[in-house]
Amino acid sequence: MRNKNFWILLLLMLAGIVLGGFIGEMTAGVPMLSWLSFGQSFGISPPINLDLGILVITFGLSIKITMASIIGIVIALLVFRWI
Repeated sequence: MRNKNFWILLLLMLAGIVLGGFIGEMTAGVPMLSWLSFGQSFGISPPINLDLGILVITFGLSIKITMASIIGIVIALLVFRWI
């Protein structure tokens, strides 16, 4: 069995998430495909500001998971298994 690299899996999953999110945004206005943009957003809202006088640091994180992103992750896992 070939040695599969973790970084390849991570790269494929990130590509699946990004492409799935893009497809979900593009199909939001199409009546038959609008279910692809259905999802949930979560994170820190509003961002947290840390003011140290001479330095201001802003902490924030927001993640939006859509149906298209989940499909993109599944396809990325299938591609990783295939290679």
